[in-house]
Amino acid sequence: MSDTPEEEFELPQLYKRHVFACFTQRPPNHPRGSCGSLGAQPLWDRLGKRVEADGGGEIGFTSAGCMGFCSAGPLMVVYPEGVWYRPTTAEDIDEIYDSHLKGGKRVDRLVMILSR
Repeated sequence: MSDTPEEEFELPQLYKRHVFACFTQRPPNHPRGSCGSLGAQPLWDRLGKRVEADGGGEIGFTSAGCMGFCSAGPLMVVYPEGVWYRPTTAEDIDEIYDSHLKGGKRVDRLVMILSR
């Protein structure tokens, strides 16, 4: 063990913003529900195509398993801000993408305030 303090260094940011979206698919009558059974897949497909078409590499998009708020889905969270969204239409995805992911302006009407 060294007595000298660790040297400070800057960590590179891979993305300006990073989206995690729940891809969990439980059976339709499962008591917890799931984002998949609430129609998430077409929304995430659209978001993935928007991210891929942009090609700039500023936005990361990662499929996630259950994020713990199953009946509130479909859910996605945007970092570094930590904003949770519940989009339900293709138009919602486009608005989140254009406003928040590209423009940095949160889409308040789609924000989910979650508590543990």
